[in-house]
Amino acid sequence: MPTAADAIAGRTGRIDWAAVATALDRQGSAILPGLLMPNDCAAISGLYPDDSRFRSHVVMARHGFGQGAYKYFARPLPDLVAALRGQIYPHLAAIANGWAARMGLDVRYPDDHASFLARCHAAGQTRPTPLLLEYGPGDYNCLHQDLYGALAFPLQLAVLLQRPGAEAVVAAGDADFSGGEFVLTEQRPRMQSRAEVVPLGQGDAVVFAVNQRPVRGTRGDYRVTMRHGVSRVRAGRRHTLGIIFHDAQ
Repeated sequence: MPTAADAIAGRTGRIDWAAVATALDRQGSAILPGLLMPNDCAAISGLYPDDSRFRSHVVMARHGFGQGAYKYFARPLPDLVAALRGQIYPHLAAIANGWAARMGLDVRYPDDHASFLARCHAAGQTRPTPLLLEYGPGDYNCLHQDLYGALAFPLQLAVLLQRPGAEAVVAAGDADFSGGEFVLTEQRPRMQSRAEVVPLGQGDAVVFAVNQRPVRGTRGDYRVTMRHGVSRVRAGRRHTLGIIFHDAQ
């Protein structure tokens, strides 16, 4: 019987990673349509009430992060989450190494995720960072960066687990939530910030820059700083799976 890793390997193998790299270079994000099937989305969302699957529960309002809550998965990670982390990392490592060279950074990322995690653990970053976020009406996530220590992989992934739609569609039962758009901002040197709303459907993933990314200018590459967040949910309930490739202190 095919495993979660087999299913994810098949889907990632069909992705045009050159196109993903181009989109990341152009706007700092790229959409992976239909990365998870509806049954996958339901299975991951259904884990949220089970505290035994998580190591930490964060209520955003207590820390000024926004409104809503999220939980960090404990080890062992769910098979699907571990498969996403392990199968997608090698494709992104090549992009990350290209970015590091363009930004004049000394770091290079290994080809496989296990080797990168070993590097994190040697630096004292041993806590898993994949997380499940939950938003209800009025909830939102302030612009932020997911940096958990000195070592940080420069790209991460968020997967929308519910069906978006207008408020009337939510009321009719044909969508799970309205509002709650994924938002990216880009702070360019000596310029005002640029914002972008990334449209996602159920099971779609967005790959985006964690902190900084290179942008080609007339005099070569320069760095821009990225932040991400979620706009206010107007109706219903929204779950998101976050895949961060570095572990935390």
